[in-house]
This record gives sequence, structure tokens and C-alpha cells, in this order.
Amino acid sequence: MPMETSGPLADAQAAAVQVVQPLSPAVQTLLSFQPTDAKFDVDALMNILRDKRHEGWVLAAYPDPKTAQPLIGAGFSLDLPAREHLQRDAMNPHPFLEPSSAELWQAAGLAPAKLQRILGEFNDRLATWNKKGFRKQIWSLDPQITEEDANALLRVGIIQAIDNAKAYCRHFDSLSASQQMAMTQLVYQMGVNLEEFSTFLNLINNGTESPAEAAVVAKADASYWRSVQMSLVQSQWARLYRARATAVIAMLDPAYSANPAGAEHSIGAILHPARVRRGHATVRSATLTRHRASAAKRRTARTRKE
Repeated sequence: MPMETSGPLADAQAAAVQVVQPLSPAVQTLLSFQPTDAKFDVDALMNILRDKRHEGWVLAAYPDPKTAQPLIGAGFSLDLPAREHLQRDAMNPHPFLEPSSAELWQAAGLAPAKLQRILGEFNDRLATWNKKGFRKQIWSLDPQITEEDANALLRVGIIQAIDNAKAYCRHFDSLSASQQMAMTQLVYQMGVNLEEFSTFLNLINNGTESPAEAAVVAKADASYWRSVQMSLVQSQWARLYRARATAVIAMLDPAYSANPAGAEHSIGAILHPARVRRGHATVRSATLTRHRASAAKRRTARTRKE
């Protein structure tokens, strides 16, 4: 089946595979990353994101469960165009970096032609199987990239997430290693959609108009950080991705490093999974069955009495 040549998906992918030479300033910034730019070990976060309760690890392009957009490796997006992401926080001088998937692909050292080929195969499969059928085939797909390729994509994706976490959080540099890792994971999974978590962002940036104030907030007592955590616990994201959210939200605890398991247990105890509509139908059906049974008993009793 030929590659799709028109429509929104094809248009987005055509923009995504246009490789800019030389690399954009955003990608140059990402390539200048140093291990000291974050307090946590990037390799440690790579191990976490490769786990199936987080992003998982697939060496062939597969569709996002919601949007059907192509992902590969540990959830690396293959067809995002370069985007403008305005910094709306006047107190935060750090800019957002949103280069295209093709630029990130190139920054990871992969050949542009390989990206085009993978997108073509993805479109063919999506047209043949549709999203639901495609996702059923994920674990039977032949690899399109190597483990080394996927690790390179994951690393550059994490570095981008670190940079954008600094743009979301004024005092990122003052946070603990686990708190920085939590912020980075939130950005890695949600990207620009993290903007919608206004209560959370207001809380982590509250009272941080100067470096000294930022340091105080970063070392604030447990009750402050509990309120930050609760702003995420109460979100639909946390209920839909309960296992992942429990691990990420727990990392915001200032005492996390002393007792990671205890921090996760504390969040898991109050974070309930999203309600499934199917459950409501089951309850309603059971209620209706009981109602009908009671009515039948009343009719039988009346018949006997007569």
C-alpha cells in the first residue's frame, strides 16, 4: 500500500521530516548538555522510562493509544513539527525548546532517510490495521531501529525534558535530585500539555521571585510539598496512569531519598484508579435485577394471598 500523501497526518509528517541544516539553536542547546546540568543520573531515568509501567520499550513505530501518532522506543514522537512554546512566566528567563522530531532524530545521530522509511511503513500499517488492530500487533513487529538507536533517542528526549522542566519551574536547580527527576518525567510524558496543570505549576513557582526565595521553597516543609503532590493526585492524569503517577508523584516528597518505598506507599494509598463506565453499567444492571426480583416476589405474594 503506498504511503499516505495527503491529509493532516501526512502533512504533519512531511513537516517533521524536513531536516534543518545547520541544526537549530534549540538543538545546539540540547547538544551542549552536561551531566552537571541536573542532579539526577540521566541513565537512571532512562532505565525507569524503559520500564513497561512508564513508557515501555518498542523498537518499531507504533500508534499512540489516544492520538494514533507514531511513537518508537520509549515513547519518542516521530512526527512532531518544530513548535513555538512561549514562556508566559515573566519571572522565568529560561526558554522552552521545541524542535521537530526530525531535528531530535538527527541530534541523536540517526539518518533522516531511516525516519522517512519508518514513517512510510507506519502509515501503511495504520491504513491496513487501524489504530486498534495496530496496537494488537505491537509485540510482533520486527525491529526498525537498534537498541543503540532507541537509547540515543531516549537520551535526547530526556535532555529536552530537563530543559523544558527548567522553563516550567523557576527554581528547578534548587530542587532535590528526585524532585528534578519527577519534573522531568512529567514533561517527558505530557510535553506542552503540562501547561494545563495550572494549580500544580502555581504551587511549585509560588514565592520564588528570587534565588534566595527559590532555595527556601525547595527546602520547604513536608506539608508544602504534600499540597504540591495533592494537586497532581487529584488530576485525571494520575487516575488514568495510576502506577506511573504514583511513582512520579512520590518523588516530589522531600524525604523521598530516605524511604522511596514509603513515599510511594503514601501516594498509592490515596490515589484511586479512574472509574470505568462499564462498572456503572454493571451496578445499574445489578440494581435493576434486584428491583425486578423484588417486584416478582411481591406479585407472587399477592397471587398466593388471593
